[in-house]
Amino acid sequence: MGRKVTVATCALNQWALDFEGNFQRILKSIQIAKARGARYRLGPELEICGYGCWDHYHESDTLLHSLQVLAALLDSSVTQDIICDVGMPVMHRNVRYNCRVIFLNRKILLIRPKMALANEGNYRELRWFTPWSRSRQTEEYVLPRMLQDLTKQKTVPFGDVVLATRDTCIGSEVCEELWTPRSPHVDMGLDGVEIITNASGSHHMLRKAHTRVDLVTMATSKNGGIYLLANQKGCDGDRLYYDGCAMIAMNGSIFAQGTQFSLDDVEVLTATLDLEDVRSYRAEISSRNLEASRVSPYPRVNVDFALSVSEDLLEPVSEPVEWTYHSPEEEISLGPACWLWDFLRRSKQAGFFLPLSGGVDSAASACIVYSMCCLVCEAVKNGNQQVLADIQSLVNENSYTPQDPQELCRRLFTTCYMASENSSQETHSRATELAQQIGSYHINLSIDTAVKAVLGIFSLVTGKFPRFSAHGGSSRENLALQNVQARIRMVLAYLFAQLSLWSRGVQGGLLVLGSANVDERISRDCRPRNLCLLPPQPSLMQLRLLLLLTCLQLLSPPPPPFLSHA
Repeated sequence: MGRKVTVATCALNQWALDFEGNFQRILKSIQIAKARGARYRLGPELEICGYGCWDHYHESDTLLHSLQVLAALLDSSVTQDIICDVGMPVMHRNVRYNCRVIFLNRKILLIRPKMALANEGNYRELRWFTPWSRSRQTEEYVLPRMLQDLTKQKTVPFGDVVLATRDTCIGSEVCEELWTPRSPHVDMGLDGVEIITNASGSHHMLRKAHTRVDLVTMATSKNGGIYLLANQKGCDGDRLYYDGCAMIAMNGSIFAQGTQFSLDDVEVLTATLDLEDVRSYRAEISSRNLEASRVSPYPRVNVDFALSVSEDLLEPVSEPVEWTYHSPEEEISLGPACWLWDFLRRSKQAGFFLPLSGGVDSAASACIVYSMCCLVCEAVKNGNQQVLADIQSLVNENSYTPQDPQELCRRLFTTCYMASENSSQETHSRATELAQQIGSYHINLSIDTAVKAVLGIFSLVTGKFPRFSAHGGSSRENLALQNVQARIRMVLAYLFAQLSLWSRGVQGGLLVLGSANVDERISRDCRPRNLCLLPPQPSLMQLRLLLLLTCLQLLSPPPPPFLSHA
C-alpha cells in the first residue's frame, strides 16, 4: 500500500530585522502550504530575523524579537495541524547557534543547530555563530518563560537529532552542510531518514543553480530519499542577491522547481510523493544497504503525527520535471536587476541616477535598470499586488499602473552625459541614443566650467597651471587632471541625484549608480572597443547580449553596481 505525503518548501524575501514583515511572510507561506494539502512546511535559513543581520546577531534584542515571532507563530491558528520548520538564532548555554526550530500544534518538537558554518568568500558565519560539533548528541534546552507559558513545556531536545513521525523520519541540514565533503544527509539516509530538508541562505552566482541541482539530485540518487531545499530570495539589506531556486527531489529526480529570479515575496512549492517509492528504491541498492547496516543511529524525537493521510484526500502523485536553466545572458541581466529592485523599494527613494559616458561599462548598468523595469511591468501584468503597491509608492501616485518598461524607466531612471572639452561627439551620440532606446530621463551638461574653477584655485595658490601629457605636461599632471574631472563628475552626480527631481517638481531623491568594472585591468584588455548600438526598439534579449559583452571575461558575474543614498 502506498504512503503518499504532501510536503512544502519555500523561497521567501525576508528583510534583515523586519520582524513583523518576516512574520507575515512566514505565515502566508504556511497558509499556502496547508491550502495545498501539505503536512510539512520548510522555510529558509534564519527566516525569522533575516539572514543579513551581521553584527546585530550580537545584540540580545535580535534574539528576543526572534523568540517573540516564534511565540506568535506557535500561537497562530494558521500553524495548527502542520509541522512547521523555521530558522532563527538561539542562545543555548550562553552560546549562539544558527538553528532550525520544528514545532507542531503549539509544541516545540526539537531544535537542530547548524553544524557546518559558511565562513569564506561572502560569508562570515563564525563571527556570529558557533557550530554544533557533537554528532548524534542532544541536550535539553530550557525554554524561555514566554515559550513555557505558551507550550506548557519546560525543556525540548537540542542537538543533532531527527524527527520520527508515525509514518516516516525527517532529518535537517542547513545550507552549507549540503556543500561539505561529509554531508549529514549521507548518514541520515543510511539510518532510515526518508525526508531530508535543507534551509538555505544561498546567494546568486553565475551557473550556481547547476551546482545546487547536481548536489541535490546526486544526494538522492546515491542514497534514495526525498530532499527539500528552501532558500532566501531578494536583497535583505546586504550586497548579495539571494536567488530562490527552491526545489523538491526524490530518488535522483526533480519533482518541483522554484523560480530563480522573481519579484514575488512568497513562493511555495509542494509535491505529493509516495514513501514506498523511496523504500523500494533503497532496497534495490545492495552497497547502500551494507553501509546502512553498520551506521551509528541518530537519536529520534517521536511525534504522534502522520504526514500521510487518507488516500482520497491527497492529490495524485507528482511527476518528475526537467529542470529549466536560465542562459548566462539571462542570469547576468536578471540577477542584478532583481537586486536593484529590492534595494530601491527598501530605500524608499524615487529611482536611480547614472552618469552615462557612452562606453560599455555605464551602458551595461543602464541596461540592468531597464531589465528591472521590464521585470516590474511583467510582475504587475501577472497580478503581483505587492510590486504594484511598491511602484505606486515609489512614484507617489496611487492610481499608477506600469505597462510599458520605457515609460516606467523614464519615471525611475535619470541618466546624464557629463561632457568635457576632451569628450568626443561619438560618445555623446552613443549615450543619447541608448537613453532614448531604454526611455530614461536624459540630461546633457558640460563640466568644463567647474574644472576650470578648480584648476584656477590651484593656479592662484601655486602660480602653476597643470597640463595634459598630450599638451606637454608630465604624467603626474596628467593623472591629477584626470582625477579632477572624475571627482567633479562624482560631485555633480550626487548633486543632481539629490535635487534633479526637486527641480522638476517631483518628490524624492535618487540613488547614484556606479559603473566601474570588477577588474579594470581585465576590462581594458578584453572589453569591446565600441559600444554596439541597439535597434530603435531593443528586445530584452538584445539588452542581455550587451550585458554579456561586458561580463564575458569574468568566471562569475559582477556584483550589482555600487549604490549609495543620495
